[in-house]
Amino acid sequence: MVRVLVLDNHFLLHDGLRGRLTAEPGLTVVGQAATGAEAIGMSTALGPDVVLVGGRFTGGAGLEAIRRIARPPLPRVLASPHLTAPQDARPPGVLALAPAGDREYALGALRAGAVGLLTDGATPEELVAAIRDVSAGRAVLSPDAPRAIIEAVRRLSAVRLDDQLTRLHGLTRRERDVLVAVASGHSNAEIADWLSIAPSTVKTHVGRVMHKIGARTRVQAVTFAYESGLLRAAACG
Repeated sequence: MVRVLVLDNHFLLHDGLRGRLTAEPGLTVVGQAATGAEAIGMSTALGPDVVLVGGRFTGGAGLEAIRRIARPPLPRVLASPHLTAPQDARPPGVLALAPAGDREYALGALRAGAVGLLTDGATPEELVAAIRDVSAGRAVLSPDAPRAIIEAVRRLSAVRLDDQLTRLHGLTRRERDVLVAVASGHSNAEIADWLSIAPSTVKTHVGRVMHKIGARTRVQAVTFAYESGLLRAAACG
């Protein structure tokens, strides 16, 4: 059963959304939050698999909530040596709904740690499919998102771009090829066929690339590829 926590400050929206989600087999809404602080607390208490951040919750508090939920602080050392923390504990995946014209929020949500990003015009079927993907650890990116990301990247400061370029220059030529393929939406199997290498080798390359650029998910790798200019440069030959 996929457990979903909904964050949205428009009560009519998330009341209706709750009914839509609970009607889906294998999904259940474990809670609804109207503020970022409430969502952070409920995420800790309820342990959902996915936190859905509604498209009307796009202010700074919304981004901070995504950041706190996706990257919770490390647990304190347990006082008793006889107590152990659960081995399978992991933060929930965050699926953000971004208004179609809000480029800055779309990019900000990905930087904050959202695993999935859809526009708030997504159909119920697309929303349900995205929730299932995020719960399984798969990144989800709306077809409309890349253009928004590209346009938002043009506003990046020189300092931020310098940081991206420093990390980009730390990649080998093969690792750059792998990152371009990942950012273009190709699977490991497709990349292996393209580069004529084993899928296990692709997996190793992807792991090294993610470590070097500081990305935890493929969505964040996509963001990095656009921010650093790698994908545009590759497209231009």
